[in-house]
Amino acid sequence: MEELWRGPRPCFLEEPSEVVLTYRQPPAPEPEPVTLCYQRPLPACMALPAAVPPPVVAPQNNRRSRRRKRLLIALAVLLVLAMMAAMGAGLWYVVRHGLRLPGDVRDFPGTEDGVPPRGGFYWEPEEPEDTSITIPAYPTGGDTRLSLSPAGDLPVLTLKEVYDKATPSVVAVLGQQQLYGSVGTGIIFSQDGYILTNCHVIAGCSRCKVWVTDGYGVDAEYEARVVGYDEDADLAVLKVEAEGLPAAAFGVSDDLQVGDPVYAIGNPLGVELRNTLTDGIVSAINRDVDVDGVKMTLIQTTAALNSGNSGGPLINQYGQVIGINTIKMMSEYDTIEGLGFAIPSSLALRWVNELIEFGKIQPQPVLGVTINRIPEAMPDGRSGLLIDGVTPGLSADRAGILPGDYLTSFCGQDIVSYQQLLNLRRDLRVGDVVPVQVWRDGAYEEFTMLMMAE
Repeated sequence: MEELWRGPRPCFLEEPSEVVLTYRQPPAPEPEPVTLCYQRPLPACMALPAAVPPPVVAPQNNRRSRRRKRLLIALAVLLVLAMMAAMGAGLWYVVRHGLRLPGDVRDFPGTEDGVPPRGGFYWEPEEPEDTSITIPAYPTGGDTRLSLSPAGDLPVLTLKEVYDKATPSVVAVLGQQQLYGSVGTGIIFSQDGYILTNCHVIAGCSRCKVWVTDGYGVDAEYEARVVGYDEDADLAVLKVEAEGLPAAAFGVSDDLQVGDPVYAIGNPLGVELRNTLTDGIVSAINRDVDVDGVKMTLIQTTAALNSGNSGGPLINQYGQVIGINTIKMMSEYDTIEGLGFAIPSSLALRWVNELIEFGKIQPQPVLGVTINRIPEAMPDGRSGLLIDGVTPGLSADRAGILPGDYLTSFCGQDIVSYQQLLNLRRDLRVGDVVPVQVWRDGAYEEFTMLMMAE
């Protein structure tokens, strides 16, 4: 209790009065609400699992953590590289084979459904194992023939003039193989659609098309049939149904000399770069080259040739075709540049005409002798070639020619060089009878040689 008044009596009170003490209790606090509830254990099926304390993680060593991080980064990089390699392999397959399964044969190469074009040089690792040509045949025995014209007084052309003169006759040759397509080059040599190319361009093909590009860059596509071909000579003659095509002028390759300028037009690396012009010189004439076991006599040139140039023309400074480009030397171990080879036009002339007439090259006559290439002077000043050996049973042996004789005349012409003898033999056929003169034991003797097949 609290005493409100306590002390002496006030002075203004006259008489004593009663003192009243009043006491006040403090206010009572407000009552707190009381919540009553009844709890009982939940059924076992509704009970919550007991809280599991988080695992205690021991502190890791910083070096181990960094090592693990590096390992994870390395694995991630390897995974990315593996994915990139897989994507690259897939892209290569699509580019090479198109969007098709192995063994699936599409339509013609170069079309939107076909395989990408590729070249056809003889060393290509992807040449078909089966090189048999099943392209539909064109009848042989036509009147068209290839002819050569000497340069004579023709003017020397500039590089642009050579290109303008020759390129309308250069075509793209596209062959369909079982899994691949081959792209090469061809030369129109008659207005009615005879085309010359390499045999290996259409090796293993069942169809063939030819693209002829006009002066405006517009391509005309023709279905081609095969007139004839020869694997050893690496020549093939195709025929398309067309008239008024621009035919190329063919010159005489025998007139070439080392150092003469020459030009090549073709389709390197496919049809995208067709009618590409390159230039060079004649590096060598009548170069004997072994091509897949076949000995070929070729023109060597520095003009750049690439996959797809096969079958294209080698052109002289007068705009005449004097060779058919066929191979380029390559090596896995050395860098080789400027070693291209072409079949001489003078050598191909007879073969092409035999392909047109018979569908194949006829047996070639041989002399059956081994001859020293260095001419020697006879006592009277005439030249002769020493005969080192004679093959039994062949033309020279049957004619009575002996080793040690000097060949001084053949086919009525005095022999002054080995190449001259080869040129004379080139125009002969099996069965021809040829007069021969030799120098033996100080005197000239006459013989008659019946030309026989090899």
